[in-house]
Amino acid sequence: TLQVYLYGGHVTSWKNDHGEELLFVSSKAVFKPPKPIRGGIPICFPQFASHGGLESHGFARNRVWSIESDPPPFPTNSASKAHVDLILKPTEEDLKIWPHSGGDLLLTSRVRNTSTDGKPFSFTFAYHTYFAVSDISEVRVEGLETLDYLDNLQSKERFTEQGDAITFESEIDKIYLSTPTKIAILDHEKKRTFVVRKDGLPDAVVWNPWDKRAKAIADLGDEEYKHMLCVEAAAVEKPITLKPGEEWKGRLELSAVPSSYCSGQLDPQKVLQSS
Repeated sequence: TLQVYLYGGHVTSWKNDHGEELLFVSSKAVFKPPKPIRGGIPICFPQFASHGGLESHGFARNRVWSIESDPPPFPTNSASKAHVDLILKPTEEDLKIWPHSGGDLLLTSRVRNTSTDGKPFSFTFAYHTYFAVSDISEVRVEGLETLDYLDNLQSKERFTEQGDAITFESEIDKIYLSTPTKIAILDHEKKRTFVVRKDGLPDAVVWNPWDKRAKAIADLGDEEYKHMLCVEAAAVEKPITLKPGEEWKGRLELSAVPSSYCSGQLDPQKVLQSS
């Protein structure tokens, strides 16, 4: 089952057939303006983090969306049993800080420049997904090995990932560049693997605040960092530019499957190599 708030166009709950919650939402989350909802899948648009002159992560997650009455056709080859199209209509205040009317952002990750002034606009984007995990120290991320990343904890300096998997022992805030279309998040204790499939979103952000930073976040419990991990499908390094009439499409598909074992280790390769 799925729960979506019109506030922020925000997915706040995703449960499997056993009723297990797969997304993390803070016990201190605020579900009303002006504060964004802490957890679930916030939509960062038209700016990710501080990559621009707007408020952090843009304004889309702080606005009330509406259900699109006449949405574009949904892909007929989709296996989804249900879908919903939400639209974000800019307010006069939004247009003052980001004067690009006609930029429609749907839950199907569609941004269109329908402006009549002939001007292009640029934006960055991320699905700021909070995954619910048993214990962050028992989690590893596969699929980002040997890739370059920007480290937000070191002034966005560029490094190359050296490990054979990403594990967690301290705060992390990295933007991985030119990432594959599939990423696996393995939860050893729950014997569960989350699979992130994405198109049109070349980057991937990995974030966990750890203990010290968590205590400084008002809407996050002091110990809740242990049970969450953000792996975000994103377009950050190279802003997307749309001329009038052009459209950008992005897609995020999440699934949760039982983990398999190989020599005592969780083996995501079958997941990453499967179609």
